[in-house]
Amino acid sequence: MSDVREQIEEFEIEYLSSYASKSRYSKGREVSEDKCELRTEFQRDRDRIIHSKAFRRLKHKTQVFISPESDHYRTRLTHTLEVSQIARTIARALRLNEDLTEAIALGHDLGHTPFGHAGERALAELCPDGFTHYEQSVRVCKKLEKDGKGLNLTFEVIDGILHHTCGELASTSEGKIVRLSDRIAYINHDIDDATRGDIIVESDIPDEITKYLGHTKSERIDTLVKSVVNNSKGEEIKMDDETFKYYNMLHEFLYKEVYHNQKAKGEEAKVFGFVQKLYDYYLSNINKMPEEFIKIANSESPDRAVTDYIASMTDHFAVTTYNNVFVPKFWSI
Repeated sequence: MSDVREQIEEFEIEYLSSYASKSRYSKGREVSEDKCELRTEFQRDRDRIIHSKAFRRLKHKTQVFISPESDHYRTRLTHTLEVSQIARTIARALRLNEDLTEAIALGHDLGHTPFGHAGERALAELCPDGFTHYEQSVRVCKKLEKDGKGLNLTFEVIDGILHHTCGELASTSEGKIVRLSDRIAYINHDIDDATRGDIIVESDIPDEITKYLGHTKSERIDTLVKSVVNNSKGEEIKMDDETFKYYNMLHEFLYKEVYHNQKAKGEEAKVFGFVQKLYDYYLSNINKMPEEFIKIANSESPDRAVTDYIASMTDHFAVTTYNNVFVPKFWSI
């Protein structure tokens, strides 16, 4: 049994591309650990993320539509799984490390707030140190999980999570794949959800876009993924220029017709005041938070603790907490 991990490591070295990250040569963890007999370092990271509390909470966090009544709209968890599927397909086709790619994809949104990007914008304004979901995802992995011990993930996974959205690129090809896969996933499933919610219809998408990228979600994803596979060379992970042009056109359409659509996003206007009231309440009542966050308030700062606590909440828990704190209860005999 002790040979299983070593056999997988040898397979990676012999079969994967020279541009792939090899688990045997990982830059390692902040706290060194004994090797697992069965799993590589990246496989262990993937499993730690899946078994984390933050990962389970993603099923009750907004992707685009706040608390939709239908069960068929995406949540932050289903988005994460779609990103993972797309990223693994690309990694396999390019003979890059699929385990590392999957770990980064599964962990990339662990720090996301309740109420999607509206919650993120609220905390960015309220927290003196600012707030981004990708930095918070790293904080979840390094600090907040396992009662303050963190998950002790490898450098490569942390690096991919940190750089999945904007700014400088990840240092690995696998991290770059997740960055593109995140965009391919959300632009297509958000259109799918918007169509389901009668925000738009497929025919609203300009003809020149659908003629090039495809008329359905599956066709568009297929076009974009094939472009990445066929045009990525060496350490560069990219689409061809023509496909990327139409991707950007579709992205602009989505922002105009969905992300700024009052029918779809009308409830977001309430989010800032909602989050602000919770933030101010816990800043004045630190001892009302769970013990793990009280420790953070004492060791780092009250603002940091309150930010961590609110960011960790699901949509439902945030609403329930707000009601318990601010809405009067009916008195009964």
